[in-house]
Amino acid sequence: MDPKSRYQQERNDGKEQRAIAIVDAATAVFIKKGIEKATMQDIAKEANIGIATLFRYFPKKEKLVVAVAAKRTENTYETFRDISADSGTALEKLERLMDHFIADVERPDNPNIKFMEDFESYAAHSPEPLEDFESFNELYRATSREYSKIIREGQLDGSIRSDLSVSETLTTVINVFGIFSRKLSLQHNILSFVSDLDAGRQLEILKRMILDYLRNRP
Repeated sequence: MDPKSRYQQERNDGKEQRAIAIVDAATAVFIKKGIEKATMQDIAKEANIGIATLFRYFPKKEKLVVAVAAKRTENTYETFRDISADSGTALEKLERLMDHFIADVERPDNPNIKFMEDFESYAAHSPEPLEDFESFNELYRATSREYSKIIREGQLDGSIRSDLSVSETLTTVINVFGIFSRKLSLQHNILSFVSDLDAGRQLEILKRMILDYLRNRP
């Protein structure tokens, strides 16, 4: 590589690392203060950069909001992809995915769940569609495709009922288990909320109900 190309590559790498650092700083601020109350000045201070530098990378706060949400969703997608590529029957893979959600709920003061709940509320109340939202949607669709692939695989390996609609089953499992796990996690961190049944145990019961419904019975 010639010196000019090497310089440009190093400059691009430096910009990418700066952008990653800004997103990490924004994540910390959004989790601490909430998306609505967080300001660009707060984020610049957390990232230890000037406000003008921040605006060069992210001209609007909502672009940072979506960038943080996309990064969080990318982490989930990578988990789904790894489990999908792992060994075992499809039903066993679905159980591992749900165990992943259960482990998240049992983590004290889980920042990922707090942020995503805040993000969904922020996006829902936005007067106009958020800029760059398609990047988040594409990661969500990619995650859904991994889920769908596991269900189809299960119908082929005989571990999941073949009479089920893949799309309907996929949507139901994601909505019921994913949303319920987030709600339980939030309740778990509200000191005034008292439950006679542990959140993890509730999800374990729901997991067994879902797996029993999906399981093929020759």
